[in-house]
Amino acid sequence: MTDSAKPTLMVVDGHSLAYRAFFALPVENFTTRDDQHTNAIYGFLSMLVNLIKAEKPTHMAIAFDTSRHSFRTDEYPEYKGTRSETPQEFRGQIPLLQECLAAMSIPVLTKEGIEADDILATLSSQGAAQGFDVLVVSGDRDSIQLVNDEVTLLYPSVQGVSQLKRYDPAAVQERYGVQPAQYPDVAALVGETSDNLPGVPKVGEKTAVKWLTQFGTLDELLERADEIKGVVGGNLREHIEDVRRNRRLNRLLTDVELPVGPADLAVAPIDAQAVRDIFARLEFRTLLPRVFDAVGAGDEPVHDEPAVALPDAVESAASELAAWLAAQAGEVGLTLVRNGNAITRVGAATVAELREGDWNDEMAAALRPWLESDAAKVLNDAKPQVKALLHAGIRLGGLAYDTLLAGWLIRPSFPDKTLAHLVTRYLDEKLPEADPTQLVPEHDGATPAQESWFTLRTAAAIRDAMPEPVAGVLVDIELPTLAALADMEVAGVAVSHEVLTGFSGELLARADALAAASFQLVGREFNMGSPKQLQEVLFEDLQLPKTRKTKTGYSTDAASLADLQEKSADPHPFLELLSQHREATKLRQIIESLDVAIGAEGRIHTTYVQTGSQTGRLSSTDPNLQNIPVRTEESRRIRSAFQVGEGYETLLTADYSQIEMRIMAHLSGDEGLIEAFNTGEDLHRFVGSRVFGVEPSEVTAHMRTKVKAMSYGLVYGLSAFGLSKQLRIEQSEAKQLMVEYFARFGAVRDYLRASVLQAKEDGYTETIFGRRRPFPDLTSPNRVLRENAERAALNAPIQGSAADIMKIALFRIHSDLREAGLRSRVLLQIHDELVVEIAPGEWDATERIVRDRMSGAADLTVPLDVQVGRGRDWNEAAH
Repeated sequence: MTDSAKPTLMVVDGHSLAYRAFFALPVENFTTRDDQHTNAIYGFLSMLVNLIKAEKPTHMAIAFDTSRHSFRTDEYPEYKGTRSETPQEFRGQIPLLQECLAAMSIPVLTKEGIEADDILATLSSQGAAQGFDVLVVSGDRDSIQLVNDEVTLLYPSVQGVSQLKRYDPAAVQERYGVQPAQYPDVAALVGETSDNLPGVPKVGEKTAVKWLTQFGTLDELLERADEIKGVVGGNLREHIEDVRRNRRLNRLLTDVELPVGPADLAVAPIDAQAVRDIFARLEFRTLLPRVFDAVGAGDEPVHDEPAVALPDAVESAASELAAWLAAQAGEVGLTLVRNGNAITRVGAATVAELREGDWNDEMAAALRPWLESDAAKVLNDAKPQVKALLHAGIRLGGLAYDTLLAGWLIRPSFPDKTLAHLVTRYLDEKLPEADPTQLVPEHDGATPAQESWFTLRTAAAIRDAMPEPVAGVLVDIELPTLAALADMEVAGVAVSHEVLTGFSGELLARADALAAASFQLVGREFNMGSPKQLQEVLFEDLQLPKTRKTKTGYSTDAASLADLQEKSADPHPFLELLSQHREATKLRQIIESLDVAIGAEGRIHTTYVQTGSQTGRLSSTDPNLQNIPVRTEESRRIRSAFQVGEGYETLLTADYSQIEMRIMAHLSGDEGLIEAFNTGEDLHRFVGSRVFGVEPSEVTAHMRTKVKAMSYGLVYGLSAFGLSKQLRIEQSEAKQLMVEYFARFGAVRDYLRASVLQAKEDGYTETIFGRRRPFPDLTSPNRVLRENAERAALNAPIQGSAADIMKIALFRIHSDLREAGLRSRVLLQIHDELVVEIAPGEWDATERIVRDRMSGAADLTVPLDVQVGRGRDWNEAAH
């Protein structure tokens, strides 16, 4: 039999690879609506699909451990005894993974008292003897001993299970310096930390390989151990029995009695419906077609029929559709198909009827009265459609529901991105979708009327699942905000290309000069943006102290180099040059992203993402206007390019002063903080006087900096260690500062503690207005996950309430300006700041609306202080 004709047996260590997948993929991104974690399953199956596609095995099996007990623990109870407890998030994933494998018709093998490695060893030995090419897939290095001319090991790289290194005998020899059969001898001498098998002290891999090369075998080495001189020789003789025990335990069994042999493991057709069912439960949408493609089941139908029969859509002319819409008394699902900002088709649906037609001038004129009316309309991802209507001169009225926004409010940590995802989650059905990879799709996607029908039914299902307070956030905050954002995005903001390019040219010249000075200082040229080359310059050429170790060397990030400067009595001048070069380069990159976004009319139209955060804060994209720095005078120059537009008089900026601390005072009820805000005192000077026991006038700038970091740090769960790093003080001093702070502001401490305890009990935090953020990890046995969740839970009610207040102020200002008939308009919302473009003669009326609406956006026990500025550009209008 030629090699090309030989069958291929692939055997996989299920536990080993699933565990690696668990740590390779963020657990928070893989959770079902029933709070079942699925990251290990998804990662394992993704790897398996890639392997099947690449290797095309003819025979296959997956082996799993049954428990930690085996014949090895009978001999040595400490075997694997140092392994930590299985993470709670990993538990339950193995049975579900095995259920997936069963649906895919892949045999799963286990045996009580036997490890998965021994099953792999037995099958690989049998397979090699029976004429198979054998592939062993395992993350356990003991499997290296199985490698020979017929057996290849595929071992995960440091990047995780997505990349596998192929070990044949030559690769093992190159990596370890021994033949595969000798690898266990090396491991016996060195020890295996993961298995809790201690080796010979001071004996590493190189020494072990040298001894085995010298003596030929491990047995010969141990017999002649007295010939090894020095301390390591003494250690070897003292630990000979440990070495012999290690070798007994790391020897894999090749004669395990199994119910099947290699010939019984022929690849079989998958159970397509069973795969669909289990993947639907696990909410694996993108993985399903990959599985079908890998196993050659691409012709299997993938669209489930809806639970309710899908009505036929009636193609309607403009007058027909307008009359039908006007006759509807209840909610109507609506979908506008767009090409950019131009509408091409329109679809509408009730639960019983579907109508659709081409969009043209006649259709626009006919539907305008209904579209602008208060008739209740349900859309999915409404903002782009609202904007398209605005471009067509139509302002949508009666927006009653947006399923995408509603789904995000229920699951802010894991929002569904499309209508198809929402349909699967809430209706347990499949939205018909065309295959985007096929030029002529075999399955038609949903028409706009069908999408409207699914949207309407999904909205009803989400309403049933949504708690009443969260429903209030959708109707009273998010939907009005959506309308305001659509107008802001269409309006855009005027930005000067000349100002940006002029500043960019200055920064380029400065960066070049800084680079030249750096090259002269170091004595050679190098790439200042390359971490690898910077490592060579910093730690080899300049011999600076090593920073923290990373996978690719020593860190060259900004924080590490700042520490290097701080700790050095005489910092090397190159560090300052590098810092300035990075700042100039970063500013140029921001400028370039803004410059390319300027439209033909000289305005930038960013997109605000309502569903982009877990706390409710808006984010900005294409371009991102939230990342324009303001800490330095130079970085603020970028804002000078944002100017008042033609036909307008000036810009108004308005932002909240210390809004998160004001919310902290309100929620905690702390009398000291409330007094500070109500008396108009400088908050940090007031707090400093209490903490340090001095008069407010005696609080120094250094004292104020400390209490400011302390106050804001509390909102974000800052620890004494974190505070010490931020203020560059000893941890003991930071801890004492926290003690003194809480001694005088005890209600803050009590509130923070109580909020986390309440969140553990409820499973979520809640803002002043009812916005909820689930925190399942608050009860996780994994300490890191639990503590991260606790810190986030401290902040969520405060930051979320701040986001709610800003949104309420935004849409009320937007509404008031329109109702007053003013041309002035809100252009930007950046963090806690609004930028308003003022029409000639409208400053006083607009300023009054802005101040009233921002200061009155919430009823707190402390005032909401609003600061207003005016100028021809954003920077000049700063205050």
